[in-house]
Amino acid sequence: MPDDEDRIALFLDFENLAIGVREAMGGQVFDFKPIADALAERGRVVSRRAYADWSMFEEERRMLTRHHLELIEIPQRLGATRKNAADIKMAVDAIELAFERDYVTTFVLGTGDSDFTPLVHKLRALNKRVICVGVKASTSALLPPACDEFLFYENLEGVEPRPPTTSRGRRRTAPPPPPTDDVANVGDEIEPLEPLITGTLAGLLRSSGESVLASSLKRAVLRKDSTFSEADYGFRAFGELLRHLEEQGVIELTDGPAKGDPLVEFPENGGGEAEAFALLVSVVTDLQRRNGHPALSGLKNAVRKRDPEFSEKKFGFGGFLQFCKAAATRGLIELEWDESQSDYLVSLPT
Repeated sequence: MPDDEDRIALFLDFENLAIGVREAMGGQVFDFKPIADALAERGRVVSRRAYADWSMFEEERRMLTRHHLELIEIPQRLGATRKNAADIKMAVDAIELAFERDYVTTFVLGTGDSDFTPLVHKLRALNKRVICVGVKASTSALLPPACDEFLFYENLEGVEPRPPTTSRGRRRTAPPPPPTDDVANVGDEIEPLEPLITGTLAGLLRSSGESVLASSLKRAVLRKDSTFSEADYGFRAFGELLRHLEEQGVIELTDGPAKGDPLVEFPENGGGEAEAFALLVSVVTDLQRRNGHPALSGLKNAVRKRDPEFSEKKFGFGGFLQFCKAAATRGLIELEWDESQSDYLVSLPT
């Protein structure tokens, strides 16, 4: 067994997942196989437990047994009492396993319930990697940022979502009801790709001063956004995503110490920065000709009027001021602090 292979312990808050899938996916029955396949890509699962009142889930119980899960019975009680009993039992078992099995490196929690956020924090404090799996519509906005990685069930390979149905079986045409205070549509929007990758790469290069491996870049992206998945952008693997960005001139890939894990850098020619700097100079030229030296505070809006797609973050800059300072360093513009306006004035070189 490879020494660096992750050992995974899986804990399913089964009611949260099964009911979430049923309500959000048109009465669909929860299928464990997509989760099993996703975990197989991440390491070796050494413990599998699922928590529920199994009298409510006869079909699912047989399915989980075929996948070798240990089914933890939570006896039928009324209302929130039964739910709390399941949550507490699952949390206690996870902490106990964390102390008893040092070789377990990763805990996977199948839930979208914010009640498990303290458990996530505790496991991470014990130096355990934590991955959560939840259904978008029933996932609390508080939980994904606490995790090392968050997987939406609907996005897993092998899951074919269906729109919700009405009680008569017709497809629902109206939008679903708004989320409660604790639940947000955390998976409805994805962050623009280039700023996410280049901003993360720039931060790693600044902090380490060393070359960045693709695997390190992926881990850093997940630390920024635990819901990140290259599949959301149409790519089958992170390496394919990086090759696409290389073709666009955004980044540069070179061979790393291990096959399949290249080094990621910014291109020596700036990777499209030249066009962005030229746009900046053109805007400053027009503004200076009409109204004198423009102030920095309104300059970005003027640039975006010319090119609505402009974003300095595409090129790894943390903000527009940093982008302008880079242009000034290259001798393309000049920046001068104006006390009366409490702002920088931007001008062309004299």
